[in-house]
Amino acid sequence: MSELIKELQGTKIAIFDLDGVIYRGKDLIPNVDKNIQRLKDKSIKIAYNSNNSTATRQTYADLLKKFNISSKPSDFYTSASITSEEITRIKPNSNIFVIGEIGLREELKAKGHKIIHSESDYSKVDFVIVGLDREFNYHNLAMAQRCILEGKALFYATNDDATLPVKNRFLPGAGVMVKAVEVCTGIKPITTFGKPQPTGIELILQENNISPERALMFGDRLNTDIIAGNRAGVKTILVLTGVTSPKMMEEIKNNPNIDKELLPNMIIDNLDAIFEKKN
Repeated sequence: MSELIKELQGTKIAIFDLDGVIYRGKDLIPNVDKNIQRLKDKSIKIAYNSNNSTATRQTYADLLKKFNISSKPSDFYTSASITSEEITRIKPNSNIFVIGEIGLREELKAKGHKIIHSESDYSKVDFVIVGLDREFNYHNLAMAQRCILEGKALFYATNDDATLPVKNRFLPGAGVMVKAVEVCTGIKPITTFGKPQPTGIELILQENNISPERALMFGDRLNTDIIAGNRAGVKTILVLTGVTSPKMMEEIKNNPNIDKELLPNMIIDNLDAIFEKKN
């Protein structure tokens, strides 16, 4: 029998980042499936808040099923789904040029937006939205530039993560594509919808009618997960299974000039640490 540690008792919802917390690359982080189930057994709601915009929410649910973690698409709040929600509020049924992958395109289309592909239609584009694109190319960069500088398009980004953690290494993240558009246009995104903005966490709390004091945010990145959680007023827990190493954390804690928003409420080596065994 295991119980939540005293500091986490009273929790109603646990919000998890995906890359670096649930899995890394194609591999489940050890015991995460068991710990997720333990939380569910205690009637704690589970939600996922990821900056990765490349996959659909159904794809994420299917992936977690392979890891023996049951979920449904509505449990996932990705930077793609959050972006599509917010863009729809700004202008429904808009024309959008996307630098990104299927997750972002499908979320936007599901909300009634039209994805523009032809360069001849650059003047019709309302928004250029940039996310992680592993087939990023010069042609699409030039199209984005033209839509913004010669057309009427406004520039938004899903997230600006510098890296994407995979097994035993890091790959370039969406921030690389965002920065490329920024450099060639001289214009910064009006808004970056993913973390460190608290938009996704606030949406999760609102839709589940749960107060911030009853919520946990588990993440591996200080400058996205932890800041977003702190800004949303939830308890933040840094998990040292992803981007942030123990050495990095020690250096940060010893820096007297550190931004307090970067500091989590708790640091754990892995999710096993949130439970204590009871006789």
